[in-house]
Parts: sequence; C-alpha cells; structure tokens
Amino acid sequence: MKKFLLIALIVTLSIFALAQRLTILHINDTHGHIWPEGEFGGFAAIATLVNQARMSNPNTIFLHAGDINTGVPESDLQDAAPDIVALNLMKLDAVTLGNHEFDNDANVLAKQMNIAAFPFLSANIYKDGKPAFTQYIIKEVGGIKVAIVGFTAQESEILEYLYAKDYEWKEIVEVAKELIPQLEAQADIIVALTHMGSNPVIVGPNSWELAAAVDGIDVIVDGHSHTFYERPEVINGTLIVSAGEWGKYLGKLDLDVVNGTITFVSFRPIKVENSITPDFAVATVLDYFKKAGGEALNVVVGETTIKLEGDRNVVRARDTNLGYLICDAMIWKSGADIAISNSGGIRASIAAGPITYRDILTVLPFGNSLYVIEISGADFMKVLEFTATIAAGQGAMPQVSGVSYTIENGTVKDVLVNGEPIVMDKIYKVATNNYLASGGDGYTTLANHPGYDTGFVLADVVVEYVSKISPITSYQESGRINRVK
Repeated sequence: MKKFLLIALIVTLSIFALAQRLTILHINDTHGHIWPEGEFGGFAAIATLVNQARMSNPNTIFLHAGDINTGVPESDLQDAAPDIVALNLMKLDAVTLGNHEFDNDANVLAKQMNIAAFPFLSANIYKDGKPAFTQYIIKEVGGIKVAIVGFTAQESEILEYLYAKDYEWKEIVEVAKELIPQLEAQADIIVALTHMGSNPVIVGPNSWELAAAVDGIDVIVDGHSHTFYERPEVINGTLIVSAGEWGKYLGKLDLDVVNGTITFVSFRPIKVENSITPDFAVATVLDYFKKAGGEALNVVVGETTIKLEGDRNVVRARDTNLGYLICDAMIWKSGADIAISNSGGIRASIAAGPITYRDILTVLPFGNSLYVIEISGADFMKVLEFTATIAAGQGAMPQVSGVSYTIENGTVKDVLVNGEPIVMDKIYKVATNNYLASGGDGYTTLANHPGYDTGFVLADVVVEYVSKISPITSYQESGRINRVK
C-alpha cells in the first residue's frame, strides 16, 4: 500500500482510534564526546532522556546516524569501546556506518561490531561483490513494522583513503531504487538511517539529493554534516532530521501510523543539559572507561633513540626532523602528493626513549584535523613564494613533505614534487591542517580551493605513523627547504 507523509496533523475520530504513535530518537556524529563537557551532559544524560521517552511511549526506537569514532583521546585510545558499551546499555536499535568508522583497520571495526548489541548498517558498501554489512533491519514496534536501511556517503572512499579503499562503494541512488520497493512490501514505514549530510559532497548524493531522487522513503535520519535541525526538512514527501553533533542534542520525532498513512506529529531537538540527572548504569561504566582512558594516555606508542626536535626557537627557524615526521605522516594517511604545516603548531620536542600518546598530544595539543586541498602547481608556487617571506621565529615557518625547493634572496627556485619538476597546470593534492586550509598564519592562498576535512585528528595520525615506523633511530632533518643567504 502506498504511504503518504502528511505534514499537517490530520485528526479524525477513526484515525485517533486506530493510530499508533511511533517515536524516533536519534543522535549522530558523537565522535567520542560521551562524557559531560561544559553545559552538556554526555551519554549518561542522553540515557535518562531515552528512558523517559520509552516510559512515555513504549513504541520508541533509538538510532545513531554514524561517526561514533574519532575525537576524544580517552575514547580513541580504547577503539570507541566506551561509546559502544554505553550505547548497548541505552538499547540502541541501530547505527549506520559513518566515514569515521573507517578511521581504523578492518580488525578494529570488526571488534567494535562484535562488542555492539546493535547492528551496523550500510546498504551501499560492498566487498567481493556482496554487501559488506547488514543493509537493513525490520523491527516490529507496537504492531508497526519499521524498516531501517543504512546508507554511507560515497565520498567516504576519498575521505578515509587508507582503509575505505578496501571496499566497493556503490552508487547510493541506484542501491536505494532497488531496495526501497522491496522494503515497501514488507514494512509500514521506511526510515533511511544515513551518514550523508546536507552539505555539498565530493562524489555521490547528499541526503537531500537522495530524498529528491528516490520515492518511498518516509524518514531520513541523517548525519555527516553535523547539521542541527530545529524542524524537519521535507523533500519529495520525505522528512529529514538530524541532531547536530557530539551528543549535544537528542532528536525526537513523533509520527502517527494508521492504515498505511504516516502523519507527522512533532519534532523537537532536546538539549542534553548537564543538569539532567545521569543514568546510574551508564554513568558508572563511563566513569570506569574515563579512568582507563586517562591511564591509556601514558601507553607507549613508539620509541626513538634520537631527539625529535620541536623546540620553539629551533622549529620556527628551520626544518627539523619532527616537522618532517609530522608532514610525512600526513601524506602516509591521506595519500596526498605534498604536505605542508606551520611550525607554530608544534609545541614541544620528543626526547629519546619511549614515546607515549601524551607526548604526542603535548607536541600537537590543538586538536587540528588533517585537511586535503586540490591545488594547481601555479597556485602552490604562490604558497611557496609566501613561505619565502616568513622570518625566523614566526609560527608560519613551514615544514614540508613531498616537495623540495630553494629560497635564494627571497626567490623560490628548483621546486621538485616527489623528485620531479613542479608542473604549473597539474592539480596536486596537498595535505595540511584545517587551520592552514582556512588561510591561517597568512596561508591565504590555500583557502578557497576544492578540498575536504578528513576528520582525522592530526595527533592521532602521528600516533599511528610513529607506531608504524618505530623504533626511530634516525630521521631526515634538512634538505627539503634550502635557504641560501
């Protein structure tokens, strides 16, 4: 039976008598922000709100629109186990795979899925010609059959280059056009749990474009763009909702379902205030993990037999081995051609001996993310010409990888990209941090070029790279930028 989503509330005696109220609670893009932060109460407060909603209406489902991973050290170091255990206690019904679920290798994702008491959904990710994950589930809630189908942004293959490339990323609209009619035959309501966002994307559709292109989706619960909705967006008869980021809000959508007709009742983003009484079980578990995560900051992630130079007066005057290592890590993680970073973002050296996660956070304390820009050789030459104007002692002093050049009398010459002369009309991928990508420290030429934020915390990228190359017994410390006086 064809279903119609009615945006105006229509109440008749017959509908009132027969309608079943369905409540959809949802969060997205939590990124490890599961403990109280400032005015927000974290997952323990969300658990209280979820429990209250279920008491008010037993016909309630609770969904997460992706990106459980990456953002808070105590969570990251434990592979998001605290997040998943808390969501288990909260009886999450399903999560869709976000791009940051591919920040780690397949073994970590498999472990997370094994811990979870809820399914990880995505219909458009394939491996070896078959769906790599559960595509959809159908839950019966108070007599209402609810189909929940997952879709993950196609651009994840680009954003999470290192591990997402191991999968086949199907065209979402094509998959949806095949699946949705099948689900219509089995369910009363179809919810697309998407990690696609409403912003422009590199490849494939965003959630709004999916709604416009595919008939039959009743509700889209979305993530990825961290968009905060005060009210649903309605496109092609599909309600689209999202709850911002970091568990700051819990989205609450109420619908009435009767005789194949779905009637919108209300939508409210509930602020997760720190004044909300936390759920005891969730708070207790998260307190334990918080302590364990703090201890994890002292876990050894690598070893060096040499000093990795990041002292302020040195790194802001010349190339250093630590500056090179950070930029090399950027290329290793992103697959970019070139990397450039500002020395002002390097706040300490690493002494010879064991390297802990805390050491790397001390070097890179700002929480910057890894950003990839597409830029022509001619425009990148302008970036290099800017670096020739930077005086010793300034935070803008560059550290680079994948490129070498000479500065002589304020002029840039002999530019090589991976050993080959720079090509002015070629488009290069340049890895940097999100601060420089926005034009920070005077790098205005980097701004306003096509590109994307990988979402990787730069410190975490360096942790991975150090773990890979340890023990460090030597490291290049000069030769990439030659300054001739």
